[in-house]
Amino acid sequence: MHILLTRPLEDSTELIIRFQKLGHVVSHMPVIKIEKKNYENLNFFDYKGIIFTSSNSIKFLDSKELDKKINCFCVGNATEKQALKAGFSNVYSADGNVANLKELILQNFNPADGKLLYVSGEIISSNLDQHLISEGYNIKRIINYIARPVEKINDEFIEKLKLKMPGIVFIYSQNSAINFLNIIKNHGLNNLWKDTNLMCLGEKTSSILNEIKWKKIFLFNPGEEEFLLYKI
Repeated sequence: MHILLTRPLEDSTELIIRFQKLGHVVSHMPVIKIEKKNYENLNFFDYKGIIFTSSNSIKFLDSKELDKKINCFCVGNATEKQALKAGFSNVYSADGNVANLKELILQNFNPADGKLLYVSGEIISSNLDQHLISEGYNIKRIINYIARPVEKINDEFIEKLKLKMPGIVFIYSQNSAINFLNIIKNHGLNNLWKDTNLMCLGEKTSSILNEIKWKKIFLFNPGEEEFLLYKI
């Protein structure tokens, strides 16, 4: 099967290799680029727990002064792997769902235990910090990266894509969906996806692409990509 991946290369390499080993043809067309954003100086000793909703939030955090034994809450497996790689040892994973992440924090961190630090990108799918504040938590959110649209796609790549449209395309965020839709329109690809299955990380992400005619639309959590291949 022909699979199209749309995340930046550093976030796609492992999946590309895995799919290719399974015998699939993989095309890579990143629709966003991730850039570090400066954030205020922090006294990490003020916090007793830290929350990450993406692996990028860990990559761009200067955590040298952070106690790596701090309670570390991650949205899913990919983020958990990055946290462990960064040296965090007391890691909880919610298997890719922000609602589950909230429940994980409620079950394993008492508001009386101290302040929480929430590290994220500029655009988030759910106001996790506000939900936790309403539950009595003292939480600070910092933004340490932003996603920029990839505005120019190689014309040769687009022509090859038209000749062999993918059977599956993976979209991981609302931002990616918006930029992917713009690329589709800018390159006249609007009506070529009727035999393509759209895999989206959440309903809000998929809703952005509803104006395109797809074969089917599936919702998934990170780490479920390979499993989804067997549902088609």
